[in-house]
Amino acid sequence: MTSPMNKLGLGSGQFGLDQQAGSRGRPRDAEAREILTIAARSGVGVLEIGRHPNAAEVTLGQVLPKPNPFRLTITTIRPDRGADLVEAEIRAQLIRLGVSEVESILAPSATDLFSAHGPELWERLRKLKDEGVCKKIGVSVYASDDPVGLARRFKPDLVQAPASLLDQRMLIDGTLSELAGMGIEIHLRSIFLNGLLFLPPDRAPHHLKAAAGRISRARRLIAEGRSDPLQAALGFALSRKEASCVLVGVCSAAEMSAVVAAAMSPPPDLDWDEMALDDPEAFDPRAWAAA
Repeated sequence: MTSPMNKLGLGSGQFGLDQQAGSRGRPRDAEAREILTIAARSGVGVLEIGRHPNAAEVTLGQVLPKPNPFRLTITTIRPDRGADLVEAEIRAQLIRLGVSEVESILAPSATDLFSAHGPELWERLRKLKDEGVCKKIGVSVYASDDPVGLARRFKPDLVQAPASLLDQRMLIDGTLSELAGMGIEIHLRSIFLNGLLFLPPDRAPHHLKAAAGRISRARRLIAEGRSDPLQAALGFALSRKEASCVLVGVCSAAEMSAVVAAAMSPPPDLDWDEMALDDPEAFDPRAWAAA
């Protein structure tokens, strides 16, 4: 039986490497090193490198375990200033990270691919793949992007998409199943939906007030199932057969250890369908940005 850790991936976006100290007052490079050590020791396969300032990327490269045990994913800058600049930045990022190649390179969004610069960006990513700079190219999408239509047009190797215990839209409508049937590798992101399951109902963002009752019900069902929100969120995502990887974000080594422990626990026996939110506003990234 495959270990759930083989399916777990880690995003670096919350490491806070551009800050002076972490939550316990530790230097951020020491915290990041410990996070990565725990992840590597536990068998986490994918490390997604978020956009960081240049100096923070250098630090990240310095704290990566040697030899690097992770399959690295990076995301390009937006293509509006041309593909030459995109390629130059990719190559500079690899130098800052201290690696010669990565597993995957993602276009930042479907909007960028469908822009006037999108075809040039995609051809440049194909070129970099052919040169061995990466093994896979893909794109990060939202449910509203028509991911299946995008996949038919561009034929990506990988799609990164949001899905969670609360946001099951692309599972319910069959989008992720169809993408997987096309041979596309799927990485799930936002599985904690901005920590929504962990917030008391009275602290939910204003645009989610209408969904507060449904969120409270999900939390009650989780508690009645003798589970907790972390274990439930991970159990749901890791059990999705459509997904090859489930990305999580952590801020500290303690959080990384908690994620590993929850992922290694038997998945809770819960009625996942009963926890899905039916509230489009709850998933609108513009509403979250304004919250």
